Amino acid sequence: MKLYTTLEIEQLQQSEDLPYLIEVMDWVKNFLGRPHPDLGRRGVVCPFVPSSLKSNNIWLAVICTKNLCLEQVEAIVRSYLDVFLKKEADDDDKELGISKAFVLIFPDVHIEEASKVIDGVQKKLKPMFVESGLMLGEFHNRTENPGLHNPNFRPLRSPIPLLVIRPMTEIDLTFLMSPDNPHLRIRYLEAYLKHFGHKLTDEIKFKNAHQALALAKEQLKQENLVNYCNINESGSIK
Repeated sequence: MKLYTTLEIEQLQQSEDLPYLIEVMDWVKNFLGRPHPDLGRRGVVCPFVPSSLKSNNIWLAVICTKNLCLEQVEAIVRSYLDVFLKKEADDDDKELGISKAFVLIFPDVHIEEASKVIDGVQKKLKPMFVESGLMLGEFHNRTENPGLHNPNFRPLRSPIPLLVIRPMTEIDLTFLMSPDNPHLRIRYLEAYLKHFGHKLTDEIKFKNAHQALALAKEQLKQENLVNYCNINESGSIK
């Protein structure tokens, strides 16, 4: 499961992975890397793609999943966390680190299984990635995740099922505040503040992160209180 940069893909002559690499590279360049009329804001779909392409910092790998169970797929994706962190540590130009991304391509995952495999692996592993200062995004042709600026736009739809690893950024706060589960929100927000609390350039984001963390802790406290009361009531009835 070799990682290829976009420049290496352009120079490849023969590889059974080449059609998938080319298709996804084209999608990255011509969808993520360009403006879209339904985006709801100015600029390209993913603001990091142009600089990532320019610095040759997007790495693609084709993951074969035939005859693998979900736990084995999780283990493969988890292994790329360590590879990503090592590349970050070895990077001479730390300023380019923000533009680095791994695009893991899953051509064996049928579209009917994408929600179970791609979304399932992403949901299971995202907390681990976030606590390491990374984001893990899920992409496939049936995702219903809306755009931030236009709820009718689907920016995470890709021609082949994908998982994308990239560094966490300050603007990811919106995504990390979104889970309904207060346990998960607390994990995400504490990780966010751990990585950016001492260097956030946006005071509003710093304040919002602390407020969201306090609200999540209060929600968890209230839920625990309700559960405690319910348990006591059940006990008294018996």
